[in-house]
Amino acid sequence: MEQHKTRKTQPRHPAGHGREAPLTPPGALVEGAAVYRVASRPRPGRPRVERTPPPVVMALRRLPNPRLTGLGAGLFVSAVMLAIGFLDWLLFDSSPLVYGLLFLPVSALTAFWVRTADLVTAPISVPIAFAVGVVPVSGGTGGFGGQAMALVTALAVHAGWLYGGTLVAGLIASVRKVRDMGRRQRAAGGPPRPVRRPAPERG
Repeated sequence: MEQHKTRKTQPRHPAGHGREAPLTPPGALVEGAAVYRVASRPRPGRPRVERTPPPVVMALRRLPNPRLTGLGAGLFVSAVMLAIGFLDWLLFDSSPLVYGLLFLPVSALTAFWVRTADLVTAPISVPIAFAVGVVPVSGGTGGFGGQAMALVTALAVHAGWLYGGTLVAGLIASVRKVRDMGRRQRAAGGPPRPVRRPAPERG
C-alpha cells in the first residue's frame, strides 16, 4: 500500500517581513543605535486650558517694576520712611499705628523692587530705614542726648512693627531667590541626552 505523505503548508510571509521590527518606545526618534526621546505634542482634540492668575497677582503685575541696586533700595526705603515720619508727625500727631502700618507695604515694595543680585540687602535696609523715619515720631526734646534716648525708646516700644516689616522683606526676598535658582537650573538643563540602545547580536 502506498502511503501518502502529508506535507504541512506553511504560511508565506511577504518579503521584508521575515524579521520582526525592534520595538521603539512611543515618542522616540531612531537614528542609528541611538534613541532620542521627544516631548509628546498635545492632542488636537484637547484644547490647552490657560489658568487665570488670582486677582492679587494681576494687581501686582500692573504696578511699576523697577530694578534697584542695593544702595538704591536703601536710599529709597529710607527716604520714603522719613517722609512718612514727617507726615505722621504733622497730620496724625506722631501716631505709631499709622507709621507701623505704612512701614509694612514699603518693606514689601523694597523687597520686590531690588534686583536679584542684591536681594540680601532688602532685609538689611528695611530696619535701618525704620530707625531713620522714626526720628520725627519719637518726640525727643533737648539736645543730642534727649533725641537719642527718645529714639531708643521708640525703637523698643515699636519693635513689633520693626520685626514685622523685616520679616515681610525677608520672606519676599527668599521666595524671589528660590524662584531665581529654579529658573537657572531649568535653563542649565539643556536638551535631553540620547538613550543608547545595545546593538543586535550577529549570529
